[in-house]
Amino acid sequence: QVQLVESGGGLVQPGGSLRLSCAASRSIFSLDAMGWYRQAPGKERELVANSFSISGSGYADSVKGRFTIFRDSAKNTVYLQMNSLKSEDTAVYYCYCSYIGKDYWGEGTLVTVSS
Repeated sequence: QVQLVESGGGLVQPGGSLRLSCAASRSIFSLDAMGWYRQAPGKERELVANSFSISGSGYADSVKGRFTIFRDSAKNTVYLQMNSLKSEDTAVYYCYCSYIGKDYWGEGTLVTVSS
């Protein structure tokens, strides 16, 4: 079992930056993947970025060049650095991980991009 705790959401103006954090309850070396999804009002949950233990990272086309996912293994934490934010990035962001064939989710953190 894995518990995930997110932090870092909030209100930011268009063009601004935010960094989301997701702390895992076990070593991230033991996890097959970690990443972020988001769900905007009235829309389905979509993949934003993921980081695999072996094959590296991947991003949704809509965030490529603006968002960066990276890990701090000493803190068992994965981060999502979000730059050049747009109003369409407004959503609840969920951290997830995959461990022994099962997915685990955080409770979500709200990101609002508005002037």
